[in-house]
Amino acid sequence: MNKENIISQIQMLSSSMFKKNFFGISHGSISAKLSQSSFIINKNDAFLNQINEKNLSVLKFSKDYSWNEASSDCEIHKSIYENIPEAKFICFACPSYTLSMSLNHDFITPQDYFGEIFLEEIRIYNPKNYEDWEDRSQTEIYRYMLEQKQNFVVVKGYGIFAYGRTSYELGKIIDLIENSCKIIYLAETNLS
Repeated sequence: MNKENIISQIQMLSSSMFKKNFFGISHGSISAKLSQSSFIINKNDAFLNQINEKNLSVLKFSKDYSWNEASSDCEIHKSIYENIPEAKFICFACPSYTLSMSLNHDFITPQDYFGEIFLEEIRIYNPKNYEDWEDRSQTEIYRYMLEQKQNFVVVKGYGIFAYGRTSYELGKIIDLIENSCKIIYLAETNLS
């Protein structure tokens, strides 16, 4: 897959996820692996609903000046790419129903058909201390994915990091998680 095709896929996925409120103005990141030693990721100041080549950074795994303007999540993306070979696309999303469910639950058990079939039970990762989370996250996130044998992690009060072999697979997992959380929330609200 060539770089232009990858950028096009990032644009479509990012725009779609932004419209569904999975990304905020300043929260979220999206990337794609270009080679065994490089990836492309949104810049720190990019609006994720308007991704184009100008607001994407191509980063080599060895740090250089281009890392300065890239998303603050680039270290996490890099560590996932380095340690999980099947990761081709990665995102960090902050969907509101998932975030709110993560605050009050250790596990989320999808009750809808698609959530139950594709997700089973979602274990919430509790970073415990947010003060040093930025330093720990680049190691803890990929390790947790490997330990749980899943392509996503829901971090309590923070958001979802996920990867996929394709941009569609990545978008689907975020959508399934958020939709299941929304359904649980609406069902619990209607019971009250």
